[in-house]
Amino acid sequence: MKQDTLTRSGQEIRAVSPRRDTSGSAILVGTLVWLFTVVFTGWTALGLPEIASGGWRILTATALWLVVALALVTGLLLLRGLRYRTEASRAQAAGDVPAVRAARSRATHSGWLAAGWSLPLITVAVFAQFLAANDHAVQSTFFDVQFMARSFQDILIGFWVNVRIAVVSEILILVWALLIALAKLTPGAGGRPIRWIATTYIDIFRAVPSVVVIYLIGFGLPLAKVPFLSDLGPFWSAVLALTLIYGAYVAEVYRSGIESVHWSQVAASRSLGLSYGKTMRFVVIPQAVRRVMPPLLNDFIGLQKDTALVTIIGTVEAFTQAKIYAGNYFNLSSVTVVAIIFIIITIPQTRFVDRLIERDSRAKTRS
Repeated sequence: MKQDTLTRSGQEIRAVSPRRDTSGSAILVGTLVWLFTVVFTGWTALGLPEIASGGWRILTATALWLVVALALVTGLLLLRGLRYRTEASRAQAAGDVPAVRAARSRATHSGWLAAGWSLPLITVAVFAQFLAANDHAVQSTFFDVQFMARSFQDILIGFWVNVRIAVVSEILILVWALLIALAKLTPGAGGRPIRWIATTYIDIFRAVPSVVVIYLIGFGLPLAKVPFLSDLGPFWSAVLALTLIYGAYVAEVYRSGIESVHWSQVAASRSLGLSYGKTMRFVVIPQAVRRVMPPLLNDFIGLQKDTALVTIIGTVEAFTQAKIYAGNYFNLSSVTVVAIIFIIITIPQTRFVDRLIERDSRAKTRS
């Protein structure tokens, strides 16, 4: 392999010449993907608005031509990559090995960057083609703007029921799951039966599908005429079912958090004269709760989505309202409204959880 000789502090150092050049392949792949993106998005923008109907004509045309413009702008990354390739050739002619490596690395990065940014634009064009399938039947069935606007208010009122069910269930789950987790961690031989009961509860409610539990509680308890429980009504039956279901999952989250607290914390507390109960209350549980906040929030995001399952027991929430509209007008755009509302509510919470996880990871790295 060719080597260049450098001198530093009177010592001779041999610098290895640039490794194999991959920038050409990256720019070639980026160029091919970019060309396909420009052609495909341009063809989509020219063809679809011609058969679009109603208010979707202007909206579709504007969005698709914006995608074409972004695809053309992506080509600037390829031009930058070619410029770096030229810089690499000049540096190689001058014998500047570090500059050659840096320029080739930047050229490779530009090529893959152009290919990467082209893929989302292709995805948008494919989605537009999907909406236009069967003479825009997909668009009129799932994304009818007028029908979505007509059903939005009633669905929003129904969604408030979803929010109430989720909030009440979350409060009850936090308490119930902690009791189950503590029961599963009961120490000593005398606590073995309690541990068995807690373990059995967790295993059963994690194994049975949520919709089955909701159905059995919503219809089974009134049918069996169980005192008090048979008079709960759809709302509180839904809350009870979700509390039992997610109590099993959250109990395991609590348990993992409690067990993650170092044993020395318990030993130090007991040596100071604290009882087992006070040690758990004042030392272990506060630390455990802070550690399990991200997985707790993840479970509650799942709980919010599962509130739509309570429609099977007659609770009039967002999905129920959407089904009423869909059944009356034979159009599923109202169901799309429900999906959009859940997306708007859920995604910010998901990003918040991701940030908490990243913050905890950074804190553990620093420590």
